Amino acid sequence: MSTPNRVYIARLAGVAVFDPNGDQVGRVRDAVARMRPTQRPPEVVGLVAEMPMRRRIFLSINRITSIDPDAVVLGSGTLNLRRFEKRPNELLVLQELLDRRVQLESGQAGSVVDVAMEHSRGGEWALTRVAVREQTGRLTRRGHLHQVEWDRVRGLGVMGDSNRGTANLLAVLEDMRPADLANALQDLPDARRNEVAAALDDERLADVLSELPERDQVEILAALDRERAADVLEEMDPDDAADLLNELPPPEQDVLLDLMEPGEADPVRQLLRYASGTAGSVMTSEPVILPPDATVAEALARIREVQLSPAVAAQVFVTRAPLTTPTGRYLGMVHFQRLLREPPADLLGGIVVNDIDPLRTSTLLTEITRRMATYDMVGMPVVDRSNRLVGAVTVDDVLDHSLPRDWRDRDAAPTPSATDDGTLDDE
Repeated sequence: MSTPNRVYIARLAGVAVFDPNGDQVGRVRDAVARMRPTQRPPEVVGLVAEMPMRRRIFLSINRITSIDPDAVVLGSGTLNLRRFEKRPNELLVLQELLDRRVQLESGQAGSVVDVAMEHSRGGEWALTRVAVREQTGRLTRRGHLHQVEWDRVRGLGVMGDSNRGTANLLAVLEDMRPADLANALQDLPDARRNEVAAALDDERLADVLSELPERDQVEILAALDRERAADVLEEMDPDDAADLLNELPPPEQDVLLDLMEPGEADPVRQLLRYASGTAGSVMTSEPVILPPDATVAEALARIREVQLSPAVAAQVFVTRAPLTTPTGRYLGMVHFQRLLREPPADLLGGIVVNDIDPLRTSTLLTEITRRMATYDMVGMPVVDRSNRLVGAVTVDDVLDHSLPRDWRDRDAAPTPSATDDGTLDDE
């Protein structure tokens, strides 16, 4: 095996995994160690890799030919696609050891910030060293970092979830996309998941909640105090906040809406009024809206704003004032590709397109899907009876509500195609 003799596992999180042909098969999410009945350090038996469709599989350490800071390379293109399940005598190093409160031989208390595995001459990998940061009791001073042998740290053998912080686990997870972080949270025990979620800032937690199954959304929100829950709802897109509130009893909905800022709560209240399965219930109430006398340059600047999703930024809707939903009279829309082809000083009113009838708030999801597919639309306007723009349905809204309700649940993800013995073979 061509690899460093000692590897710190937190640094492997997110590293790409490649097969012998150089094709990426997933990313490292954790390491699996087997506890031993003796005092010997736990044996590392493999890595957990996340593949497409949020499936986590086990990679035996014996099938890995090299490990470095940029890549993990497998010695075989044959993968066991069975979903990884931890056995009773195993531990997930990052999930269960990071932030654990431990004690050094000197009696100094600290928390685990990383764990190293080493390759012995006999070909075995084991957890041999632990990076522990002292607890100082001062908010403004970080404690000394110690790298000590596994058997010189007390508290590593107790596999409970209590008495832990979240800082080091969050540091490992911070670069993940919201969907991947949501997937990682689903692997944690409920109490640990709620701790980590609560430690995220409001904007990050809002993004992650939008990627979780409704059951987990509700449980995490319920674990927060109501003022914090309202703050997080304010950071969510109105349609996502409305979907989440729809899972709560009406009295709890009212309490949280009253705690939100009126300007953030009003569009959510409006969305909650529409019947389920209609354009009104799935639309976003904050599409890109500009007046007809805005220029192409202004429109391009608007859709470049980083907080806009690709689907929302794909088109600009043109209306009379006022420009917040419900707007003045709807005039039409301009796709971003048309904006790229027009002179920057031209007015939107001169290039607006209105040859496709907008949706009504009562249009059913099946009809929305049919019309978007017919006209190859990424987004469609939704108007009320007075022809005022009240929102837009985008392709991600349609997908989100067309898939089974449990599609975000990692355990319900479809199984990739495989051979009869549960492996995927190179051809």
